[in-house]
Amino acid sequence: MTDDAFAEALERQDAAIASMLDGDPGPFIDSWAASDDVTLFGAWGPIEKGHKPVTDTMRWVGSRFTGADVVDVEHTVIASSGDLAYTVGFERSQVSVDGGPARDMVIRVTHIYRRIDGDWKLMHRHADFPPPDQRNGSAR
Repeated sequence: MTDDAFAEALERQDAAIASMLDGDPGPFIDSWAASDDVTLFGAWGPIEKGHKPVTDTMRWVGSRFTGADVVDVEHTVIASSGDLAYTVGFERSQVSVDGGPARDMVIRVTHIYRRIDGDWKLMHRHADFPPPDQRNGSAR
């Protein structure tokens, strides 16, 4: 169950992710809490704690992207209780990374939010590239 304010925050977050994948990290950076306890477990390896290290990394990540064509954010699970909320899902896009040709990119993502002064702010992002489902392979 989610409240209307959190639903609106998710709409802004989805638009911010689309901006990030088109090379503009500003809206995504604005969605983070200005707090020393924000954390990032990034898809490309960075693990950061604190507002400045996290937002500096978001600037670096945004600089790698250009030309996002289609951005689809799938919230598989959305939950909120009190002043905490989380989403689990996928970010799918077709994007150019580091000036290369456009390619499909899928990232699985968990976000944790906190309500601060009435606004929902991002506190944690854990993102990675989904590995193959090993149930379909042989065990060694």
